[in-house]
Amino acid sequence: MEILQIVGVALVATFLALIVKEQKPNFAFLLIVFVGCAIFLYLVDQINAIIHMIEQIAVNAKINMMYIETILKVIGIAYIAEFASQITKDAGQGAIASKIELAGKILILAMAIPILTVMIETIIQMIPS
Repeated sequence: MEILQIVGVALVATFLALIVKEQKPNFAFLLIVFVGCAIFLYLVDQINAIIHMIEQIAVNAKINMMYIETILKVIGIAYIAEFASQITKDAGQGAIASKIELAGKILILAMAIPILTVMIETIIQMIPS
């Protein structure tokens, strides 16, 4: 029932921000950023448990840890870029938000190249000469 706590805090912060926004818009924005970061920090233990579980599954399946680490980094980049983009959009800076999203996509592509290379080499080896 952790989701109820998260939603409760988020809704209270939203209502407070709407009330405060009329008098102090900067303070309302800081409140929203603070609550967003607090929710993220609250979830760090869950994220750690998920990463540990994925690593255990990979070890049991005898998968090269390089691939698992790369996939986890890609997922991390996606979440961090999305989080930063949403905060930037909340601040009214849509152009910067789109650049953050683009940077995240490019970094993901750059990290995926070694995996794509191995996949292509494997497929080429399977094709009869």
